[in-house]
Amino acid sequence: MGMTGPQPKKRALWMTGGITILSFVGLLYVVEAVNQATGDRLDYRGGIRPLQTDGLWGILFAPLLHADWQHLISNTVPALVLGFLMTLLGMSRFIFASVFIWIAGGFGTWLIGRVGNTCGGEPNIIGASGLILGWLTFLLVFGFFTRTLWQIAVGILVLLYYGTVLFGALPQVGCTGISWQGHLCGAVAGVFAAYVLSGPERKARERRKAGQLPGLTS
Repeated sequence: MGMTGPQPKKRALWMTGGITILSFVGLLYVVEAVNQATGDRLDYRGGIRPLQTDGLWGILFAPLLHADWQHLISNTVPALVLGFLMTLLGMSRFIFASVFIWIAGGFGTWLIGRVGNTCGGEPNIIGASGLILGWLTFLLVFGFFTRTLWQIAVGILVLLYYGTVLFGALPQVGCTGISWQGHLCGAVAGVFAAYVLSGPERKARERRKAGQLPGLTS
């Protein structure tokens, strides 16, 4: 009978999530440093330009780009906190939700990014805010879809602390320089991703209910 050595200890989810989010935010700072060194060339080439064919590339790159250091700094803490909380739901869910919000939210922004534009010129939308809004709405509703107590508690705490951020997804009056369209599309994508990814729990709940009906057995 063969002998096997000790199995490597699996890294804790919170540690994996923490490293993942820190690495992502670190990447944002590296990208901004390169952008500053090249005279904001990345911002222009990588932004979402609504309804323009060459602006479709911005769906892939815009969340990595920021207008300046202040823009990036304002997104840093929400990205760290909300992104880390997302990873605690499981890395596979975090990855799927983030990719969906990134792509679907970006495509929605490409479609409606000109709506209500009062600043003149062609919008060039950049920043991780859409992704962050998607993480926020995902956390707000996921627990109510799964009916899991601790996830509901996380959603309530997130609402209490970051709920005012949702106002950024509402149409803005005047030229604010902020893409409420990107915020709105990210937020909607987050809710949809939460509904899809809560499917196993919702189906399990339906099966339990069906098993309690007269004439049925579990």
